[in-house]
Amino acid sequence: MSKRDYYEILSVGKSAADAEIKRAYRALAVKYHPDKNPGDAAAEDKFKEAAEAYSVLSDAQKRASYDRFGHQGVGAGGVDPGFSNIEDIFEVFGFGDMFGQRQGRRSTVQRGSDLRFDLEITLEESATGKDEKLRIPRLETCEECKGSGAEKGTTAQTCVTCGGAGQTRYSQGFFSVMRTCANCGGAGKIIKSPCKKCSGAGRVEKEKTIEIKIPAGVETGSRLRVTGEGEGGVNGGTSGDLFVVLHVAEHKRFERQGANLYSAVPITFAQAALGAEVRVDTLDGDEELKIPAGTQTGSVFRVKAQGMPVLGGRGKGDLFVSVTIITPKTLTKEQRNLLEQLAKIEDVDFADPSFVSKVRNIFG
Repeated sequence: MSKRDYYEILSVGKSAADAEIKRAYRALAVKYHPDKNPGDAAAEDKFKEAAEAYSVLSDAQKRASYDRFGHQGVGAGGVDPGFSNIEDIFEVFGFGDMFGQRQGRRSTVQRGSDLRFDLEITLEESATGKDEKLRIPRLETCEECKGSGAEKGTTAQTCVTCGGAGQTRYSQGFFSVMRTCANCGGAGKIIKSPCKKCSGAGRVEKEKTIEIKIPAGVETGSRLRVTGEGEGGVNGGTSGDLFVVLHVAEHKRFERQGANLYSAVPITFAQAALGAEVRVDTLDGDEELKIPAGTQTGSVFRVKAQGMPVLGGRGKGDLFVSVTIITPKTLTKEQRNLLEQLAKIEDVDFADPSFVSKVRNIFG
């Protein structure tokens, strides 16, 4: 029987890119895999046919030869010799655990999981930095069995089913598939006398107090990594790390943007018109700010180096102060008289230099 065209098998055109060919083969491999079609000879043939087509079309040199000479250009056909068995084909595609053939192939020594701890601090604490003590619940290596899970004085025994490999091989004709050992669950060992303290898990739950140093200038989302303070490893594996994620609380007076701070200060009409010196809050205390004559609502003034420290100690940002002119809701008799005098001259040209002097005379 004549061989089918490889492009036809994968349902792709001759100009198909490598990624398209890979996707097409992957879909067929999943559809016709023997684990999903037990005892189906037709599915087995289609799976084998798709693997053969991909072994040629995925290789640029072989594909060029096939395009020029057809099946004769790539020899007698069959799965590429580079694939020793079906496992190798799966490995190329990263199918891995999809059908269970590689699930058990793992080391019994495992690194512990990383942990995350969210911590909220104030803006002032972010500005100065601080030392903090954290109480972290975690799994730690069992001191009694040193993480082995076996009772003290005993050891885990090699699984007789898989010989310690953690997986067993299923073979049928062309196919050779690895599966997780059902006897040991992929560990490769059997614990006959489990440790009483950890019940054979090799780890126990504990709470540890850890001291960390928060540097000045951190922002919301900053992460501090504490090496080796995550969960304990399995069977002697190294511990994971602890990641402290910081959240800087909102401040009632300041808004932060990077290293700069922003705030607002109210001033009177007289201060805006005549100019004044006002006190504004900073994180380090009061600071004097000069308001020039003729200042309008919304004017912004910069107070240098009164912002947040730049993380890493490279100076500080600035404080930007926005002014708002406040209109009094109630007036004394004297205030009303003064404003009535002002109202009489408000129809003059505001650009006239004499205007400011007239205002000074009224409020002076």
